[in-house]
Amino acid sequence: MTGKDATTSAWGPQWLEDGRVRFRLWAPEVGPPEVVVEGARYPMTAVGEGWFEADVADLSEGASYRFRLPDGTEVIDPAAHALPQGLDGPSSLVNHRGYPWRTQDWTAFSWEEAVVSEIHIGTFTQEGTFAAAIEKLPHLAETGINALEILPVGQFPGERGWGYDGVGHYAPHWAYGTPDDLKAFVDAAHAHGIALYLDVVYNHFGPEGNHVPRYAPGFFLTERETPWGVALDFTRKPVRRYFIDNALHWLEHYRFDGLRFDATHEIYDASEEHVLSEIVREARGRFPDRHIHLIAEGQRHRWGMVSYHAARPLLYDTGWNDHFHQALNVIVTGEAGGYYADFADDPESGLALAMEGRRPGARSPREMVGEADYAEAHWPPQAFMNFLQNHDQVGNRAFGDRLWTRIDPPMARILTALLLLSPQIPLLFMGDEYGETNPFMFFADYTGELGEAVREGRRSEAENFGSLAPGDKETALPDPLAPSTFDASKLDWSRPGSQRGKERLALHRELISLRRRHIVPLLAAREPVEGKVVKAEQGILAMDWRFTGATLQLRARLSPGSAELPGATGRIIWFDSPEAIENGPEITVAIRTSEG
Repeated sequence: MTGKDATTSAWGPQWLEDGRVRFRLWAPEVGPPEVVVEGARYPMTAVGEGWFEADVADLSEGASYRFRLPDGTEVIDPAAHALPQGLDGPSSLVNHRGYPWRTQDWTAFSWEEAVVSEIHIGTFTQEGTFAAAIEKLPHLAETGINALEILPVGQFPGERGWGYDGVGHYAPHWAYGTPDDLKAFVDAAHAHGIALYLDVVYNHFGPEGNHVPRYAPGFFLTERETPWGVALDFTRKPVRRYFIDNALHWLEHYRFDGLRFDATHEIYDASEEHVLSEIVREARGRFPDRHIHLIAEGQRHRWGMVSYHAARPLLYDTGWNDHFHQALNVIVTGEAGGYYADFADDPESGLALAMEGRRPGARSPREMVGEADYAEAHWPPQAFMNFLQNHDQVGNRAFGDRLWTRIDPPMARILTALLLLSPQIPLLFMGDEYGETNPFMFFADYTGELGEAVREGRRSEAENFGSLAPGDKETALPDPLAPSTFDASKLDWSRPGSQRGKERLALHRELISLRRRHIVPLLAAREPVEGKVVKAEQGILAMDWRFTGATLQLRARLSPGSAELPGATGRIIWFDSPEAIENGPEITVAIRTSEG
């Protein structure tokens, strides 16, 4: 086949109105494949531009199938909606029309209202399933957490993993439960007033179980590598549709309220319209009556992705604000190696800049919004998602140790208030609300040479995330392939009932309540906001955010013995000095109105 493909047809099995199922595969580099359904072989017919189809009658949900290539190799459907035996078993039919949703009228809420917790289904509970996660929803709702950002659930190799090496991107991972189990989890979350955002990985395919190169090598841009494998060729329409339709799949069939896009800076596209822009356009156009929230990782490389024009996001609602975490971690832990090195000399100024939300001085070579829109763009606080830690900053440390094990409880209170009472969108990591101290480590289920490569790769990650000295070959790291590493990473649900756990929960409830009462109304206008640094020097952060009619003031001393804090002139909504000593850690948050 020559040139670029023009088809925009969808991947995956389709239930036709007459009850038949249409199986489809883009296999431009092989002769006609067959689809093998429940052991019976059906020839597939070429329908143009590398696509093959076969319509099969009298099938029911759960029927198993594979694609059989001309050389006799049988492979999974990469767009199968269920792979109940993992990547080595057959694909399985799913009929989404029959699920009895209880929360049909749920539309979620405006983005500025979100208080988000990132969770990994496999370690969120001892069982590690969608069904078990339902039981924890009342706890989250009572705490005030009203949104969950879920690590990828698309089918990945083996039984356990973070999910970023997905191969069956349309199928919920078999170890977590069935498609209906995932729908039940989403349905139950909505019943508790909790929105769900799914982490999706559109920058590479996982290294194991991927058979696409056998029949469609043009799916990949072999001359371009990402840190995790060969890049994808988004100039080809079938490749674009695979991922665009995947985004729509999770939003439509599972009623997720939004998506978080992993490592967007590694999604290269030379097309006239970048695929990340096209996904936004189609998602917002398909669901105009729902609040669909779209989150980007790597936004500092493409600032146009998270810019606003008037009161609307031009593309994505928000981007992960890594610099907030990096600068703050240097201040409170003293770690300055790896990717913290950029903030080693003046972390306070770096933290202030991360919270200002100013237009950047430099732009990337290829913006994804129009020049005119970008020229008038602004970055309100909700265009940034702040976090003290997340799966990367914990799991890529040598021993998966959480921040709470490296700082004392008084400082934990200060940082929690800083996160929840700043105007940016707060992201917690699962268990933060009660002070979880169990580690969250990197774990996977690979064998052979790939498994050994994963083991060796953990050293470089630990060095990059500042918890292992460069060149350290002596320290014994947890084995990422051992089931015990996975088991040790699960939350301890007895801890919320401890005295310290209860205190942490009470703190989160109070701060989230204050956020909803005082800060969310300031954000609602989505107007340009002037973020001003009042003071940023050793151990001190003082910020003012000027909204129309009010100024939000934050004053924090993050190092004992540092200089005096500038006074707050507004009405104080929160003050905390947990050590109660002169020039000890403290935080003050106030609001000054134009009348005051």
